[in-house]
Amino acid sequence: MPFNILMPALSPTMEKGNLTRWLKKEGDKVRSGDVLAEIETDKATMEVEAVDEGVLAKIVVPDGTADVPVNDVIGLIAGEGEDAKSVASRGASPQPSAAEAPAAPPPHEEHVERASAPAPIAATSLNGQSGERIFASPLARRIAKESGLDLAALKGSGPHGRIIERDVKAALTQPAAPSAAREGREPSPPVVAPSASDDLIKSYFAQGSFEEVPHDAMRKAIARRLIEASQTIPHFYLSVDCRLDALLALREAINSAAPKNKDGAPAYKISVNDFIIKALALALIRVPDANVTWTSAAMLKHRRADIGVAVAIPGGLITPIVRAAESKTLSAISTEMKDFAARAKIRKLKPEEYEGGSAAVSNLGMLGVKNFSAIINPPQASILAVGAAERRVIVKDGAPAIATIMSVTLSTDHRAIDGALGAEFLAAFKDLIENPMGMLV
Repeated sequence: MPFNILMPALSPTMEKGNLTRWLKKEGDKVRSGDVLAEIETDKATMEVEAVDEGVLAKIVVPDGTADVPVNDVIGLIAGEGEDAKSVASRGASPQPSAAEAPAAPPPHEEHVERASAPAPIAATSLNGQSGERIFASPLARRIAKESGLDLAALKGSGPHGRIIERDVKAALTQPAAPSAAREGREPSPPVVAPSASDDLIKSYFAQGSFEEVPHDAMRKAIARRLIEASQTIPHFYLSVDCRLDALLALREAINSAAPKNKDGAPAYKISVNDFIIKALALALIRVPDANVTWTSAAMLKHRRADIGVAVAIPGGLITPIVRAAESKTLSAISTEMKDFAARAKIRKLKPEEYEGGSAAVSNLGMLGVKNFSAIINPPQASILAVGAAERRVIVKDGAPAIATIMSVTLSTDHRAIDGALGAEFLAAFKDLIENPMGMLV
């Protein structure tokens, strides 16, 4: 029996991916564990491995194809004893329906699945009437259920006519049908009017005065997530100034005492950002009510502080997570961040290395930015925007004095962290930054 090679879901939020290149050719023998192709997501480049032996009979989606939906067939493998040419001529086997198909595999699990034809059994529609089976993805069904939308009225644009997320969202942009109220169903929620069309925007500028640079997968994902975060999370902002003189002196002493490797280079070099990551993690442990994630049913209180750190990469940014940062030494955090930054730039981070987290740090101080407010990265409930350290005149013991000051702004999810709690959390961070020896004990 032939096997369909499907576009894998390399992260829980992945909907599409770019098929960068095939590493096998049609007619090549395939063994379990062989790398078949490279897939580019919005954050990283991952490999698709075979889980069965056979011959790569047909490449359905060629190299360089962008925006391939998850679970679409990208190739066919002929099983043992099957004729590869015959398999290629027959094409892909029918895909199971959403009700019968297993959930999209998590990262690094099977990406080649056996196909089975959907059983022609009756299904129940949203209004409880028995009728023809509605083929829809689990995500499309959930969105439709939450919005009171009848899937039976939609036409699917997915594989084999399956209803997918974009079909439901497109339907929600249309005016609610008058029959909805008569049937006792809640009408669809109001939808924000779309922004100006591309053609209208381009009409504002003289023809030939600009170059069009198409959005890549990362830029599209960043835009989508920022809109989602800014529209669905009630942001609340708190700012404070932190004195860095003691921290800078301690940093210099630690770096001066760093052991040398065989090449004579120091084994580590602690940055101010490493101190900030550690201080934020310890502040979350000191104020555990701020170390949370909001869900519609409950508050998730975390037992450790996983800190995301925004890293700029070509074409966008990514936020790798320093897990249990409160328990790691400054040198361990420094080494981990250097590794993350190097692999992020070539898009080699694994999904589990940048998903989740308790809170995040975005530091633009090294670029000279004095202060700013950052947008929260779900599912985190807070993000600390760090400005530049600069020498300022302050009042000390009733007289003018010079000190190194760093301004920080904490953005919090007001559903999870109220103003007083946010202030307590930020005060704990400030205390750790201004008394950095507390991070070493």
